[in-house]
Amino acid sequence: MTLPLISPRVAPPLDEEFRPAVLARRAFHRSVASDGKNLAIGLERNNGEFSRIELKVFPEGHPNFSANLQYVERAVKFLLWQRGGYKIYIGGSQRIGEHIRKCYAADGARKFDHHFMGQQVYEHEFEVVSCAVDEVPASFEAGKLLGRNLQGNRIGFDLGASDRKVSAVVDGTPIYSEEVIWEPRKHSDPGYHYNEVVQSLKTAASKLPRVDAIGGSSAGIYVDNRPMVASLFRGIPFEQFDEIKNMFLRIKNEMGVPLEVINDGDVTALAGSMSIEDNGILGIALGSSEAAGYVNMKGQITGWLNELAFAPVDYNPNAPIDEWSGDRGCGASYFSQQCVFRLAPKAGIDIPSSLTDAEKLKFVQSVLDSGYGGAAKIWQSMGIYLGYGIAHYAEFYDIKHVLILGRCTSGNGGNLLLEGVTSVFEAEFPELLKTIEIHLPSEKLRRVGQSIAAASLPVIEQVQA
Repeated sequence: MTLPLISPRVAPPLDEEFRPAVLARRAFHRSVASDGKNLAIGLERNNGEFSRIELKVFPEGHPNFSANLQYVERAVKFLLWQRGGYKIYIGGSQRIGEHIRKCYAADGARKFDHHFMGQQVYEHEFEVVSCAVDEVPASFEAGKLLGRNLQGNRIGFDLGASDRKVSAVVDGTPIYSEEVIWEPRKHSDPGYHYNEVVQSLKTAASKLPRVDAIGGSSAGIYVDNRPMVASLFRGIPFEQFDEIKNMFLRIKNEMGVPLEVINDGDVTALAGSMSIEDNGILGIALGSSEAAGYVNMKGQITGWLNELAFAPVDYNPNAPIDEWSGDRGCGASYFSQQCVFRLAPKAGIDIPSSLTDAEKLKFVQSVLDSGYGGAAKIWQSMGIYLGYGIAHYAEFYDIKHVLILGRCTSGNGGNLLLEGVTSVFEAEFPELLKTIEIHLPSEKLRRVGQSIAAASLPVIEQVQA
């Protein structure tokens, strides 16, 4: 038996083969409920942090046992990119554990995940351990109580692919901001990146009587203030990348003040949390790829990766292949401009090949704004994807609010996305209409900007009078 693939009640108009992950998981849960046995998945990451998740699976000898293999592998894949980890524990089934070990071996189907998580992100040898259920350690989710620290003279910065922003902030109020155009991807000298960032910080510092703390955001995966993988630094040779990894630690020592830099998705979620004055926020940015950030129910930045671009949301065996990881049905193909480009031919839209990706998205958005129905079907499909995707995310996150932003939400597209989510919730998940509120950026959500949220990250032991 394979994992059941369920046709959605609300089908994307341009994708009849879409098989939502959440429906497959829920069908599996129903079928295993009466005679399931416990299985524990554990993920070990930096600083002793550990996630333990318990599942029910079919026992050995059950005619449906083989369905466990795909179910657990897809769960591991999601958890790996949500939480992060270099060591996976499978507790309760040697057969399932061996299947996961083979999938995530250096030469297995998930070899990308093996090398990425092990060597690049956590600098450990990646491994999968089979054991008994009670041998999987208990969860230790430290969480970082970052943000909401407004007192003092602070600098907040945001490093983007085409510009960098910096603000001087006094007691939560920006007194100076600047935006500088740069092209970090084209530069292979680590010194260029260091000098550019320091120049921005010095400019902001010159507007303050003193600097008490520095906080920043940037695209990429950050572990303990170290960029382990980031597209901004893709031009840096491998043998020099340690200079980038340690760049912010160097700046912290030289500036002599607390400094925290984290993923920009988490800072966006934090800004949203500070604005609406509530917690349990998942931010999803539909841009060149899918970016995400999360503030938990306690108002904490978790330290999880939240790289949902690589997390599967479609179990259709013919789902689109992610060009980087080689896996199928991952978020980047559904919640980004990649989805727009994938669906455009099905909508009868021929995008000029001479355009840049940003121009291609604007071109399709202009077709949408012109009233062409085919373009509307693209965003209607994305909205339906998003409805099922959020329901899937809600099985892994505690969520009260979802903040949707990014280039793909501009203009008429944003409203079509919201309509799609609502239609899915009404048809499939009416309980989520009562528990999750969906937000597009508004004046209320813009009240706390990215610079203020970033500047508020570090804790200051004692603010000078």
